[in-house]
Amino acid sequence: MALNMESLVEATSGAVGSLVSTTVLYPLDTCKTKYQAENRAHHHQKYRNISDVLWEAISNNQVLSLYQGLGTKNLQSFISQFVYFYGYSFFKRLYLRESKSKSIGTTANLIIAAAAGACTAVVTQAILQPLDTASSRMQTSEFGKSKGLWESLSEGTWVDAFDGLGISLLLTTNPSIQYTVFDQLKHRLLKEKMRKKGDDVSSPEALSAFSAFVLGAVSKCIATCLTYPAIRCKVMIQSAKSDENEECKTKPKPRKSVSGTVYSIWEKEGLLGFFKGLQAQMLKTVLSSALLLMIKEKITKSTWVLMIALRRFILVSRPKLNSS
Repeated sequence: MALNMESLVEATSGAVGSLVSTTVLYPLDTCKTKYQAENRAHHHQKYRNISDVLWEAISNNQVLSLYQGLGTKNLQSFISQFVYFYGYSFFKRLYLRESKSKSIGTTANLIIAAAAGACTAVVTQAILQPLDTASSRMQTSEFGKSKGLWESLSEGTWVDAFDGLGISLLLTTNPSIQYTVFDQLKHRLLKEKMRKKGDDVSSPEALSAFSAFVLGAVSKCIATCLTYPAIRCKVMIQSAKSDENEECKTKPKPRKSVSGTVYSIWEKEGLLGFFKGLQAQMLKTVLSSALLLMIKEKITKSTWVLMIALRRFILVSRPKLNSS
């Protein structure tokens, strides 16, 4: 029960952290996504940089449109992060219990993070992929013309709602890399901190807000650089419309495939096209991940207290219900 309770606390605090960070940084996410989705030769580009997207929204009095799709994105983010953190925490504690070790090495941590990512993919990707696709379509729609969740999913066949599923499964390596790096850096930092204090107390220590922010930023930066080409392809596949078809709007839009998207980027933008928007992606994901982990670290103890109180309430109420 203790094992599951600890995992539940980790999952809840991580999901809440994800919810807050997603909401705070959503306008930046919308600008980043619209910029990534554009696929034209350099001399025909509408957006020269991410600030052009923001200026378009401001000049057209559509600032609130930067939040189009926020509800869908929050729902997807909350569920996926809850499942991931629960699995990650559960597997870590299971490993420590079975191996009778006091700490987890880098290799074991990577395997555990990958296992948690795989479980998240199996449990959530097939279910949440339509939400992911819908939120991307809303973000890449023209400002002020975004459709609702159901309308976005109704564009085309039900198969279209799962656009980018293969790449989404591939991108489960991103959090595996991120949280492995974060946990290893956190373990080393806390170990050094306790060594200097000469503290032998075995109670869990928490990172300071600043330390959690910095470690979260570094870990996400590494993961994003390694997986960015796949991220760019996924955004293009899920975007509301294909830029290359603007000149032929009367023609039916072909289904976007991974190979077709890769070829289009290579043909129109060259090798560097696979890294278009990397700075914007880094800014958004690093800030988002850092905020998520910072909030998670700061509310974990409060979440634990609430869970314990809830558990005691249930245990006290159960006999009363049975007797009645």
